[in-house]
Amino acid sequence: MSTPLASGSPIGQSPARLMARRAVEGRGRHVDDFTMARTVEVAFVRSPFAHADIGDINTAAASKLPGVVAIVTGREIANHMTPWTGIMDNQPALKSVPQYALAVDRATWQGEPVIAVVAQTRSIAEDAADMVVIDWTEKPVVADMLSALDPTAPVLHPELGDNKMFERSVEKGDVDTAFNNAAYVVEGTFDFGRHTGVTLEPRTMVSSWDASEGQLTVHYGGQAVHMIQVLFSKHLGIPERNIRVVAGDCGGSYGIKSHLYGDEFATAVLSMMLNRPVRYRADRIESFVSDIHARQHRLSGRMGVDIHGKIVAFEFDDITAAGAYSAYPRTSCVEANQVLNIAGGPYNIENFRAKTTVVFQNMVPTSQYRAVGHPMGIVICDSLLDKAAAAVGMDRMEIRRRNLISDDAYPAASPAGIPLHDLSHQACLEKLAEVINVEALKEDQTAARERGIHRGIGYASFIKGTNPGALIYGPAKVPISAQDGTTIRLEPAGGVTVLTGVTEQGQGTETALAQVVASAIGVRFDDVRVVTGDTNAVPYGGGTYGSRGAGIGGEASWKAGQTLRKQILELAGVLLQTDADTLDIQESIVINADDHAERISLAELGNIAFLRSFELPDDYHPVLVATERFRVRDYIFTNAAHAAYVEVDPDTGFIKVLNYWVVEDCGRVINPQLVAEQQRGSVVHGLGDALYEHCIYDAAGQLQNATMADYLVPMSGESPDIVIEHVSTPTSKTTLGAKGAGESGMAGVPQSILSAVNDAIRPFEGEVSAVPITPEDVLKATGRL
Repeated sequence: MSTPLASGSPIGQSPARLMARRAVEGRGRHVDDFTMARTVEVAFVRSPFAHADIGDINTAAASKLPGVVAIVTGREIANHMTPWTGIMDNQPALKSVPQYALAVDRATWQGEPVIAVVAQTRSIAEDAADMVVIDWTEKPVVADMLSALDPTAPVLHPELGDNKMFERSVEKGDVDTAFNNAAYVVEGTFDFGRHTGVTLEPRTMVSSWDASEGQLTVHYGGQAVHMIQVLFSKHLGIPERNIRVVAGDCGGSYGIKSHLYGDEFATAVLSMMLNRPVRYRADRIESFVSDIHARQHRLSGRMGVDIHGKIVAFEFDDITAAGAYSAYPRTSCVEANQVLNIAGGPYNIENFRAKTTVVFQNMVPTSQYRAVGHPMGIVICDSLLDKAAAAVGMDRMEIRRRNLISDDAYPAASPAGIPLHDLSHQACLEKLAEVINVEALKEDQTAARERGIHRGIGYASFIKGTNPGALIYGPAKVPISAQDGTTIRLEPAGGVTVLTGVTEQGQGTETALAQVVASAIGVRFDDVRVVTGDTNAVPYGGGTYGSRGAGIGGEASWKAGQTLRKQILELAGVLLQTDADTLDIQESIVINADDHAERISLAELGNIAFLRSFELPDDYHPVLVATERFRVRDYIFTNAAHAAYVEVDPDTGFIKVLNYWVVEDCGRVINPQLVAEQQRGSVVHGLGDALYEHCIYDAAGQLQNATMADYLVPMSGESPDIVIEHVSTPTSKTTLGAKGAGESGMAGVPQSILSAVNDAIRPFEGEVSAVPITPEDVLKATGRL
């Protein structure tokens, strides 16, 4: 149950982000800023083919280039480490094959690393890589996801028998009978284009091996330092205690840096082979053909409703692509699982059936990416619900009202049986209707159509999983911690240092945790220092993924802060010769709890405890450091209602997003400004999903748009006015009551935009059903093509 907060608590305030000035002034310390003596650079020769055998390798000319230090093949790297397989023990249907850091005998996607070239500078390494000659023999390519399981399709991994990587089905109720009795049945097929995370800072790593100490130090721009530590230990044969992983400032991740890649394993091995630091930085083109991809799905479903618009049955099939291997260690089945888990989540659905199939193909492996699986699960349900509203002749917001789970009905479950707690779908939808002023929008829409301008309103209601719990990876025996720890100590000068297992990739984690700790103890926000991302310093934890920074890391920090507060008051009670229960802490000063009279500052307490301990009783040894840990069992879900208002030009197919509204329930809001920033950024990111981002491959498995000139992302000019509102239902699973806030914007945008575009072109009696929505899609739907 969430705890009440003291008056003046930093929680709920919006102090400036701790790292803001450092970042704006260009003083951030990213991996590429890190220098060590004798550091060399590595570039990789990558496969130009989607599928090919590797024959003779000629490195003679490249080796002679001045500045080249070493040229290493995949087989040589394989002699220094073990391969990995992206599977889960609790998912027996998931299959893959061992993967090596660099391809050994064959390459299985365009961009797979094959040869490592180490040189004094990156430019020399790249020049030498261009001089390596490989005798390739092309092999048949599996490029089309939809035909990958055809009996005539080439099998990517013959030892597995076919191209099916994973399959799962869910069913409850009597689906067939419910459909037979439905007053209306609507159907739809929706295609999602493959895309990737485009971070400001590409993947970067510096690995340094100290043979004299048997110590590996890794600086990397990622989000899970202990995961990297355990995986390097497992596959490189180094004890975990001898591996230090440091994550400094990180220029974004969106999930792509929550995995471990072959080129990163190879970088660590190279530093061990050469006994010197090796730096790898992916350039932008490399990122497109090596960073994990996501979102390539085709969903076909139907929904049955009664004459009052109540959902009586819902079913769908989802086929999705895994790429050449199952990603490591989080695998390539989680996105598909999440589609099934969250589809229909906000609604009362008694009869439900769904199936997902994941297939191999000769492309970049796919895996977790911001709002994992949610856009697809939301679109297949809410778009069919829009169709059902049209069939019944009902307003699209009204049909949602009639089907949403009541706010007083929790605990409940999604149609797939995923536990849900403490949500507020009805309250969010009603607040959304108030904020957007539906009637005014409809009047504007009607007036615009009279002038030949086509505008549309779109809606999405959904759940969003945050703070993944112990049941997510634990039973799968995937080495990713669900718990997180925080250690907090009082310093001699009265400041407070926080050591946390969660990390910072731009969300404002450090700021939010400083607010939590300041509130828990009673110190000034400016007196708190937060340390993250160093396995030699911080408690063991899972890092930051799944919006778990505030929910898991924040709760551990709150608990540790409360414990340290008791320790401080105990010391104050001893020094002041009074009962600790009669004291309180406010603004870094110990005061009387009743009249708030100031008694002693924390600076004075710290000075006495650490530097003037002779003033303490001989038999009293104060402890002024606390470590606490926290985990949950399942997910902590948030929920939201979104609306979009768009303008569509039926003659050009261009779409302009005029307005966007978000009403989210993310529990107790620690820092309103940070949450608003996260939401707006997430919405803009979602616009990329909905309208722009698409990794386009040809039939030969060649990526056609691997540059920023061709792969489109939304910029400030494409960003509409975004209104953020909140309903606050603190989660009952924690004392603090915070949920997650960084992903729901992206989750709901594709559905809201798709809904709005189809509303805009309704007079043309066509519809779009592909994401991203292109001008060509619109022109076809309006009959212009």
